[in-house]
Amino acid sequence: MVSVDEMYDQAIELQQKGDLDGAIQKLHELLETDPNYALAHAALSVFYSKREEHEKAVEHARKVCELEPEDPFSFVALSLICQKAGLIAEAEEAMWHARQAQVAAIQKRHAQ
Repeated sequence: MVSVDEMYDQAIELQQKGDLDGAIQKLHELLETDPNYALAHAALSVFYSKREEHEKAVEHARKVCELEPEDPFSFVALSLICQKAGLIAEAEEAMWHARQAQVAAIQKRHAQ
């Protein structure tokens, strides 16, 4: 059986070959196996954004933040996706969360 990591790699390979629909389908198959695979949600947010399916893009970007609440990049990505979707207030809030997560990460490193 193919692992979720291998499925993710296959999806990215499909996307790089120009098969965005195939990549999206493969990522959804992956999420049926592991619905909390953050990288799959992150990729889907980008791919749906490229297709200007903003509602789906935002949904997956939010999921990444839910799964990776300490990762500043997750919130930066959500902010960018929200900006493209015209959700400016949510974009600003996501950027605020990114800054908070970044400060927390810096404080954690200094405490060690």
